[in-house]
Amino acid sequence: MEVKAPIVGTFYRAPSPDAEPFVKEGDTVKKGQVLCIIEAMKLMNEIESEVAGVVRKVLVNNGEPVEYGQVLFIIEPA
Repeated sequence: MEVKAPIVGTFYRAPSPDAEPFVKEGDTVKKGQVLCIIEAMKLMNEIESEVAGVVRKVLVNNGEPVEYGQVLFIIEPA
């Protein structure tokens, strides 16, 4: 399952620069678990998983700009 950016903004893998990423490849996630943050106009928008499963791929690097509809993660549903 592809997790796509719902908005245009800047992609952040962790809640702060010195924190661990929300998720890494191989992590098991629950439905509703925060995967990343997209900052848009100084608002931090938490992006949550729509399914329970395993993170197979992280497709965006920390701090990169993302477009609406861009694929951020690949999650294999459990």
